[in-house]
Amino acid sequence: MEDFLTVAVIVIGVPWVVLHYITKWKTAATLTNDDETLLEDLYQLARRLDERMDTVERLVANDNPNFKPHRLRDEHEMDNQKLRDLDRLLNERGDRK
Repeated sequence: MEDFLTVAVIVIGVPWVVLHYITKWKTAATLTNDDETLLEDLYQLARRLDERMDTVERLVANDNPNFKPHRLRDEHEMDNQKLRDLDRLLNERGDRK
């Protein structure tokens, strides 16, 4: 009887525990819909703030010709590549919905 119980624990119990925690790990690694909504809202807020900073820099540069902005520039391709990639991903995700 003890042999049967030991075999049952090894054959059924151990794989069940392993599969249970694999499933928990996979579900915990994903973003929820609320998380995606929050990230999208934060992204839109960051874009609006970036546009406002561009406006402020243009106004200051207009008043002070010696002003040199220290942030990323719109006209530099390298600075905007990640934003374009993110826009593309958001558009692809929007097309699937």
